[in-house]
Amino acid sequence: MTFDETHMRRALDLAARGRGAVEPNPMVGAIVLDSTGVVVGEGLHEYFGGPHAEVNSLAEAGERARGGTLFVTLEPCCHYGKTPPCTKAIIEAGFRRVVVAMRDPFPKVDGGGIRELENAGIEVVVGVCEKEANDLNAPYLKLLRTGKPWVIAKWAMSLDGKIATRTGDSQWISGEESRRQVHELRARVDGILVGSGTVFADDPMLTARPPGKRTLTRIVLTRSGDLPDSCKLRSTTRETPVIVFTTPEGVQRLNCWKADGAEVIVVSGLGEALSELGKRQFTNLLVEGGARILGAFHDANEIDEVQVYLAPKLIGGDGAVSPVAGLGIGKLSDGRTWRTVSVEKIGDDMCITVRKA
Repeated sequence: MTFDETHMRRALDLAARGRGAVEPNPMVGAIVLDSTGVVVGEGLHEYFGGPHAEVNSLAEAGERARGGTLFVTLEPCCHYGKTPPCTKAIIEAGFRRVVVAMRDPFPKVDGGGIRELENAGIEVVVGVCEKEANDLNAPYLKLLRTGKPWVIAKWAMSLDGKIATRTGDSQWISGEESRRQVHELRARVDGILVGSGTVFADDPMLTARPPGKRTLTRIVLTRSGDLPDSCKLRSTTRETPVIVFTTPEGVQRLNCWKADGAEVIVVSGLGEALSELGKRQFTNLLVEGGARILGAFHDANEIDEVQVYLAPKLIGGDGAVSPVAGLGIGKLSDGRTWRTVSVEKIGDDMCITVRKA
């Protein structure tokens, strides 16, 4: 590992600490080295609307930054937003060199920050640990590129690939440690989505316990508009937001939900629902629905990441439920390519995370 890579990986570790607090902004970390190569400042973008990583690292480094090197995981901003442009602070600090992991495709930046630094006589190196930086901010990049949130599909299943028994019993397949980690995941996303079948079968709250830094929105998809008259979601709509996506045919059946505080939105399909969430700056969406909803997302090629909790249990039975329904693929060669991100042992379970290749 090179000198630059070592410090950039540290900056990426810092950036990741902002997960769940900075979105829809990107996660960014920065490290300041003085003119002799000694680390004199570190910082990250800690929360949405707060100071950027470069500013926080400079606050720690002070005058020791002059003549030194700045490592930053994303191209510094060069425009006025919620905070002043970081390029101005970097130039005034007197850096000799700036190392950037990746360009920021945000239209008001997109190479402009790099050019501004170079025009000021600063040496700029771009592309150190670029793949890792892209992976870290994949949800931010997708929202910019497509206007849709990053979709994480999550389920727990037995060794033989079942999410429920033939009688529909599913609580609990995974262990307590896995369920605790799922709540940590919930605490950093913008929304949790299920279908009407899950609302009827499980009567879930769909909250993070303990709550995270974000205002979590519970989301239900129902083509028919058929939802329970009494359930936990409906009774808590004024405490934690609920959005119900439905069709023109189903909207009339949801007047009572709307009266209780739920937001009811008519859409033509799954893609339109995701675009609506993107307009609201949802960056990460967790899909916890049953097999039908997961199958619909899979058939529509709308899943970006999968987290599977594999429990050391055998369920068996022809009528037991598998995690992903829908149409599926006809031939293995038609399947999408996924890459394994991590395999982690949690208690007696395994958590396997994959992303689109």
